[in-house]
Amino acid sequence: MNVSDFYYDLPQELIAQDPLADRASSRLLVLGKEDGSIRHETFRDVTKYLRPGDCLVLNNTRVIPARLFGEREDTGATIELLLLKRKENDTWETLVKPGKKARTGAKIVFGGGLLAGEITDVLPDGNRLIRFSYEGIFEEILDRLGQMPLPPYITHVLEDKNRYQTVYAKHDGSAAAPTAGLHFTPELLDEIRGMGVNIAEVTLHVGLGTFRPVKVAQVSDHHMHSEFYEIGADAAALINETRRAGGRVIAVGTTSCRTLESAADENGFLQEKSGWTDIFIYPGYSFRVIDALITNFHLPESTLVMLVSALAGREHVMHAYEEAIRERYRFFSFGDAMLII
Repeated sequence: MNVSDFYYDLPQELIAQDPLADRASSRLLVLGKEDGSIRHETFRDVTKYLRPGDCLVLNNTRVIPARLFGEREDTGATIELLLLKRKENDTWETLVKPGKKARTGAKIVFGGGLLAGEITDVLPDGNRLIRFSYEGIFEEILDRLGQMPLPPYITHVLEDKNRYQTVYAKHDGSAAAPTAGLHFTPELLDEIRGMGVNIAEVTLHVGLGTFRPVKVAQVSDHHMHSEFYEIGADAAALINETRRAGGRVIAVGTTSCRTLESAADENGFLQEKSGWTDIFIYPGYSFRVIDALITNFHLPESTLVMLVSALAGREHVMHAYEEAIRERYRFFSFGDAMLII
Protein backbone atom coordinates (compact mmCIF):
# COMPACT_ATOMS: atom_id res chain seq x y z
CA MET A 1 0.00 0.00 0.00
CA ASN A 2 1.48 3.32 -1.07
CA VAL A 3 1.43 6.48 1.05
CA SER A 4 0.43 8.31 -2.13
CA ASP A 5 -2.87 6.36 -2.11
CA PHE A 6 -3.92 8.72 0.71
CA TYR A 7 -3.17 11.97 -1.09
CA TYR A 8 -5.85 14.54 -1.90
CA ASP A 9 -5.58 18.10 -3.18
CA LEU A 10 -6.76 20.66 -0.61
CA PRO A 11 -7.27 24.33 -1.50
CA GLN A 12 -5.26 26.43 0.97
CA GLU A 13 -8.26 28.60 1.84
CA LEU A 14 -10.09 25.61 3.37
CA ILE A 15 -7.52 25.27 6.18
CA ALA A 16 -9.35 26.74 9.18
CA GLN A 17 -7.21 29.45 10.79
CA ASP A 18 -9.54 30.40 13.65
CA PRO A 19 -11.99 28.50 15.85
CA LEU A 20 -15.70 29.26 15.52
CA ALA A 21 -17.26 31.35 18.28
CA ASP A 22 -19.77 28.56 18.97
CA ARG A 23 -18.00 25.18 19.24
CA ALA A 24 -21.05 23.08 18.38
CA SER A 25 -21.97 25.06 15.25
CA SER A 26 -19.25 23.36 13.19
CA ARG A 27 -20.45 21.31 10.27
CA LEU A 28 -20.60 17.52 10.54
CA LEU A 29 -20.18 15.14 7.62
CA VAL A 30 -21.74 11.77 8.50
CA LEU A 31 -20.11 8.88 6.62
CA GLY A 32 -21.65 5.42 6.57
CA LYS A 33 -18.71 3.07 7.04
CA GLU A 34 -20.47 0.16 5.32
CA ASP A 35 -22.05 1.83 2.28
CA GLY A 36 -20.13 5.10 1.98
CA SER A 37 -23.31 7.16 2.29
CA ILE A 38 -22.86 10.85 3.14
CA ARG A 39 -25.07 13.24 5.06
CA HIS A 40 -24.42 16.87 5.96
CA GLU A 41 -25.34 18.06 9.45
CA THR A 42 -24.39 20.61 12.10
CA PHE A 43 -22.24 19.20 14.89
CA ARG A 44 -24.86 19.62 17.61
CA ASP A 45 -27.07 17.26 15.55
CA VAL A 46 -24.66 14.42 16.38
CA THR A 47 -27.32 13.42 18.93
CA LYS A 48 -29.48 12.13 16.03
CA TYR A 49 -26.92 9.36 15.52
CA LEU A 50 -26.52 8.30 19.16
CA ARG A 51 -28.63 5.73 21.00
CA PRO A 52 -29.28 4.97 24.67
CA GLY A 53 -26.71 2.43 25.80
CA ASP A 54 -23.96 3.73 23.51
CA CYS A 55 -20.69 4.89 25.06
CA LEU A 56 -18.88 8.02 23.96
CA VAL A 57 -15.15 7.90 24.80
CA LEU A 58 -13.37 11.23 25.38
CA ASN A 59 -9.65 11.97 25.68
CA ASN A 60 -9.33 14.29 28.69
CA THR A 61 -5.71 15.33 28.11
CA ARG A 62 -4.92 19.01 28.51
CA VAL A 63 -2.61 20.92 26.19
CA ILE A 64 0.24 22.66 27.96
CA PRO A 65 1.54 26.04 26.65
CA ALA A 66 4.59 24.13 25.47
CA ARG A 67 6.22 26.71 23.17
CA LEU A 68 8.82 28.84 24.96
CA PHE A 69 11.04 31.66 23.67
CA GLY A 70 14.27 32.37 25.50
CA GLU A 71 17.80 33.65 25.07
CA ARG A 72 21.12 31.87 25.16
CA GLU A 73 22.95 32.94 28.29
CA ASP A 74 26.31 33.31 26.48
CA THR A 75 25.32 35.07 23.23
CA GLY A 76 21.83 36.49 23.86
CA ALA A 77 20.62 34.75 20.68
CA THR A 78 16.90 33.90 20.56
CA ILE A 79 16.05 30.22 21.12
CA GLU A 80 12.64 28.60 20.57
CA LEU A 81 11.74 25.50 22.58
CA LEU A 82 8.87 23.05 22.26
CA LEU A 83 8.33 20.78 25.26
CA LEU A 84 7.61 17.25 24.05
CA LYS A 85 7.79 14.85 27.01
CA ARG A 86 8.55 15.20 30.69
CA LYS A 87 11.30 12.62 31.32
CA GLU A 88 11.55 13.24 35.08
CA ASN A 89 10.60 16.06 37.43
CA ASP A 90 12.44 18.99 35.84
CA THR A 91 13.96 17.36 32.75
CA TRP A 92 12.07 17.48 29.45
CA GLU A 93 12.64 16.16 25.97
CA THR A 94 12.38 19.21 23.70
CA LEU A 95 12.60 20.38 20.13
CA VAL A 96 15.03 23.32 19.88
CA LYS A 97 15.23 25.93 17.11
CA PRO A 98 17.81 26.73 15.90
CA GLY A 99 19.25 23.41 16.96
CA LYS A 100 22.63 23.35 15.24
CA LYS A 101 24.49 25.25 17.97
CA ALA A 102 22.35 24.05 20.88
CA ARG A 103 24.97 21.71 22.30
CA THR A 104 25.20 19.92 25.64
CA GLY A 105 25.93 22.42 28.41
CA ALA A 106 24.29 25.38 26.68
CA LYS A 107 22.21 27.50 29.04
CA ILE A 108 18.97 29.30 28.15
CA VAL A 109 17.11 32.00 30.09
CA PHE A 110 13.35 32.59 29.81
CA GLY A 111 11.20 35.48 31.00
CA GLY A 112 14.12 37.57 32.23
CA GLY A 113 15.25 34.81 34.58
CA LEU A 114 11.91 33.41 35.78
CA LEU A 115 12.97 30.13 34.22
CA ALA A 116 16.40 28.78 33.24
CA GLY A 117 17.32 25.66 31.31
CA GLU A 118 20.49 23.68 30.56
CA ILE A 119 20.85 21.21 27.70
CA THR A 120 21.97 17.93 29.29
CA ASP A 121 21.92 15.66 26.24
CA VAL A 122 21.41 15.60 22.47
CA LEU A 123 19.32 12.60 21.41
CA PRO A 124 19.89 10.60 18.19
CA ASP A 125 16.84 12.19 16.52
CA GLY A 126 18.13 15.69 17.27
CA ASN A 127 15.80 16.41 20.18
CA ARG A 128 17.40 17.86 23.31
CA LEU A 129 17.03 16.98 26.98
CA ILE A 130 16.80 20.17 29.04
CA ARG A 131 16.90 20.42 32.82
CA PHE A 132 14.98 23.44 34.13
CA SER A 133 15.60 25.44 37.29
CA TYR A 134 13.17 27.96 38.79
CA GLU A 135 11.54 29.16 41.98
CA GLY A 136 7.89 28.32 42.56
CA ILE A 137 5.63 25.97 40.59
CA PHE A 138 6.75 24.96 37.09
CA GLU A 139 3.20 24.76 35.68
CA GLU A 140 2.39 28.29 36.84
CA ILE A 141 5.58 29.66 35.28
CA LEU A 142 4.87 27.77 32.06
CA ASP A 143 1.34 29.15 31.96
CA ARG A 144 2.77 32.65 32.28
CA LEU A 145 5.62 32.35 29.75
CA GLY A 146 4.49 29.65 27.33
CA GLN A 147 2.41 29.81 24.18
CA MET A 148 0.02 27.21 22.80
CA PRO A 149 1.87 24.95 20.34
CA LEU A 150 -0.46 25.43 17.40
CA PRO A 151 0.15 23.26 14.32
CA PRO A 152 2.42 24.73 11.62
CA TYR A 153 -0.48 25.19 9.19
CA ILE A 154 -2.19 27.69 11.54
CA THR A 155 -0.65 31.12 11.02
CA HIS A 156 -3.19 33.29 12.89
CA VAL A 157 -2.60 34.27 16.51
CA LEU A 158 -4.91 32.45 18.93
CA GLU A 159 -6.65 35.11 21.03
CA ASP A 160 -8.10 32.74 23.64
CA LYS A 161 -5.89 29.84 24.84
CA ASN A 162 -8.96 27.92 25.98
CA ARG A 163 -10.17 27.51 22.41
CA TYR A 164 -7.34 25.03 21.86
CA GLN A 165 -8.59 22.97 24.83
CA THR A 166 -11.59 20.69 25.06
CA VAL A 167 -14.15 21.71 27.67
CA TYR A 168 -13.38 18.47 29.54
CA ALA A 169 -9.56 18.77 29.51
CA LYS A 170 -8.11 17.70 32.88
CA HIS A 171 -4.63 16.17 32.78
CA ASP A 172 -1.66 18.28 31.63
CA GLY A 173 0.65 16.70 29.09
CA SER A 174 -0.21 17.28 25.43
CA ALA A 175 1.75 19.19 22.81
CA ALA A 176 -1.37 19.28 20.61
CA ALA A 177 -5.12 19.20 21.21
CA PRO A 178 -7.27 16.13 20.58
CA THR A 179 -9.18 18.27 18.10
CA ALA A 180 -12.30 16.14 17.53
CA GLY A 181 -13.29 17.05 21.08
CA LEU A 182 -13.14 20.80 20.44
CA HIS A 183 -16.69 20.71 19.03
CA PHE A 184 -18.34 19.68 22.30
CA THR A 185 -19.89 22.15 24.74
CA PRO A 186 -20.93 21.38 28.35
CA GLU A 187 -24.56 21.77 27.25
CA LEU A 188 -24.19 19.28 24.41
CA LEU A 189 -22.51 16.75 26.71
CA ASP A 190 -25.35 17.15 29.23
CA GLU A 191 -27.87 16.55 26.46
CA ILE A 192 -26.02 13.39 25.41
CA ARG A 193 -25.95 12.09 28.99
CA GLY A 194 -29.66 12.85 29.29
CA MET A 195 -30.30 10.57 26.31
CA GLY A 196 -28.91 7.61 28.23
CA VAL A 197 -25.55 7.60 26.46
CA ASN A 198 -22.61 6.68 28.70
CA ILE A 199 -19.52 8.90 28.65
CA ALA A 200 -16.13 7.43 29.52
CA GLU A 201 -12.87 9.36 29.77
CA VAL A 202 -9.40 8.10 28.91
CA THR A 203 -6.11 9.99 28.64
CA LEU A 204 -3.58 10.05 25.82
CA HIS A 205 -1.02 12.84 25.77
CA VAL A 206 -0.70 13.92 22.15
CA GLY A 207 2.87 14.29 20.93
CA LEU A 208 4.40 16.41 18.21
CA GLY A 209 4.71 13.31 16.03
CA THR A 210 1.06 13.73 15.12
CA PHE A 211 2.15 16.53 12.73
CA ARG A 212 5.27 14.87 11.35
CA PRO A 213 4.90 13.92 7.69
CA VAL A 214 5.20 10.30 6.60
CA LYS A 215 8.56 10.14 4.82
CA VAL A 216 8.43 6.62 3.37
CA ALA A 217 6.78 5.44 0.15
CA GLN A 218 5.23 2.27 1.57
CA VAL A 219 2.71 2.59 4.40
CA SER A 220 4.02 -0.52 6.18
CA ASP A 221 7.53 1.00 6.41
CA HIS A 222 6.39 3.91 8.60
CA HIS A 223 7.20 3.80 12.31
CA MET A 224 4.83 5.68 14.62
CA HIS A 225 5.94 7.94 17.46
CA SER A 226 5.02 6.77 20.97
CA GLU A 227 2.58 8.52 23.30
CA PHE A 228 1.60 7.95 26.93
CA TYR A 229 -1.93 6.73 27.68
CA GLU A 230 -3.97 5.81 30.73
CA ILE A 231 -7.30 4.06 31.19
CA GLY A 232 -8.87 4.04 34.65
CA ALA A 233 -10.83 1.13 36.13
CA ASP A 234 -14.17 2.97 35.91
CA ALA A 235 -13.74 3.81 32.23
CA ALA A 236 -12.67 0.25 31.40
CA ALA A 237 -15.70 -1.19 33.24
CA LEU A 238 -18.11 1.22 31.53
CA ILE A 239 -16.79 0.43 28.05
CA ASN A 240 -16.78 -3.33 28.72
CA GLU A 241 -20.37 -3.20 30.01
CA THR A 242 -21.44 -1.21 26.94
CA ARG A 243 -20.02 -3.91 24.65
CA ARG A 244 -21.58 -6.77 26.64
CA ALA A 245 -24.98 -5.06 26.51
CA GLY A 246 -24.80 -4.55 22.74
CA GLY A 247 -24.17 -0.80 22.81
CA ARG A 248 -21.75 0.92 20.46
CA VAL A 249 -18.39 2.33 21.52
CA ILE A 250 -17.89 5.68 19.79
CA ALA A 251 -14.40 7.16 20.06
CA VAL A 252 -14.10 10.94 20.04
CA GLY A 253 -10.90 11.47 18.09
CA THR A 254 -8.13 9.30 16.74
CA THR A 255 -6.32 9.57 20.08
CA SER A 256 -9.21 7.97 21.98
CA CYS A 257 -9.39 5.32 19.26
CA ARG A 258 -5.67 4.54 19.48
CA THR A 259 -5.86 4.37 23.28
CA LEU A 260 -8.68 1.83 23.28
CA GLU A 261 -7.20 -0.30 20.51
CA SER A 262 -3.79 -0.28 22.23
CA ALA A 263 -5.10 -1.40 25.59
CA ALA A 264 -7.69 -4.01 24.59
CA ASP A 265 -7.14 -7.76 24.86
CA GLU A 266 -7.72 -10.08 21.90
CA ASN A 267 -11.47 -10.10 22.63
CA GLY A 268 -11.70 -6.32 22.74
CA PHE A 269 -12.09 -5.97 26.51
CA LEU A 270 -10.24 -3.51 28.72
CA GLN A 271 -8.82 -3.26 32.20
CA GLU A 272 -7.16 -0.47 34.12
CA LYS A 273 -3.93 0.18 32.28
CA SER A 274 -1.29 2.78 31.44
CA GLY A 275 1.79 2.81 29.26
CA TRP A 276 3.23 3.95 25.96
CA THR A 277 1.69 3.17 22.59
CA ASP A 278 3.04 3.42 19.08
CA ILE A 279 0.11 1.58 17.48
CA PHE A 280 -0.21 2.30 13.75
CA ILE A 281 -3.71 1.71 12.37
CA TYR A 282 -4.13 1.55 8.59
CA PRO A 283 -6.35 -0.40 6.15
CA GLY A 284 -6.34 -4.09 6.92
CA TYR A 285 -6.49 -3.48 10.69
CA SER A 286 -9.33 -5.26 12.55
CA PHE A 287 -10.84 -2.99 15.20
CA ARG A 288 -11.33 -4.70 18.55
CA VAL A 289 -13.20 -2.06 20.54
CA ILE A 290 -14.59 0.87 18.61
CA ASP A 291 -17.70 0.81 16.42
CA ALA A 292 -17.75 4.46 15.34
CA LEU A 293 -15.51 7.52 15.35
CA ILE A 294 -15.90 11.29 15.58
CA THR A 295 -12.92 12.99 13.99
CA ASN A 296 -11.76 16.09 12.12
CA PHE A 297 -10.48 16.24 8.54
CA HIS A 298 -6.80 15.30 8.42
CA LEU A 299 -3.75 16.18 6.34
CA PRO A 300 -3.15 14.40 3.03
CA GLU A 301 -0.96 11.29 3.30
CA SER A 302 -1.08 11.44 7.11
CA THR A 303 -1.31 8.47 9.46
CA LEU A 304 -4.66 9.86 10.62
CA VAL A 305 -6.18 9.63 7.13
CA MET A 306 -4.89 6.05 7.09
CA LEU A 307 -6.59 5.35 10.45
CA VAL A 308 -10.01 6.61 9.32
CA SER A 309 -9.57 4.66 6.08
CA ALA A 310 -9.05 1.51 8.14
CA LEU A 311 -12.47 2.06 9.70
CA ALA A 312 -14.51 3.16 6.67
CA GLY A 313 -12.44 2.00 3.70
CA ARG A 314 -10.03 4.10 1.66
CA GLU A 315 -12.42 4.65 -1.24
CA HIS A 316 -15.26 5.80 1.01
CA VAL A 317 -12.98 8.15 2.95
CA MET A 318 -11.33 9.71 -0.10
CA HIS A 319 -14.74 10.22 -1.71
CA ALA A 320 -16.01 11.86 1.50
CA TYR A 321 -12.99 14.19 1.51
CA GLU A 322 -13.69 15.16 -2.12
CA GLU A 323 -17.30 15.89 -1.15
CA ALA A 324 -16.17 17.97 1.85
CA ILE A 325 -13.92 20.04 -0.42
CA ARG A 326 -16.78 20.58 -2.90
CA GLU A 327 -19.04 21.66 -0.03
CA ARG A 328 -16.35 24.01 1.33
CA TYR A 329 -15.92 22.34 4.71
CA ARG A 330 -13.22 23.76 6.99
CA PHE A 331 -10.23 21.44 7.44
CA PHE A 332 -7.77 20.41 10.17
CA SER A 333 -7.52 21.41 13.86
CA PHE A 334 -10.03 24.30 13.97
CA GLY A 335 -12.11 22.84 11.14
CA ASP A 336 -15.32 20.84 10.83
CA ALA A 337 -15.97 17.26 11.90
CA MET A 338 -16.80 13.86 10.50
CA LEU A 339 -18.79 11.07 12.11
CA ILE A 340 -17.96 7.61 10.77
CA ILE A 341 -20.74 5.26 11.84
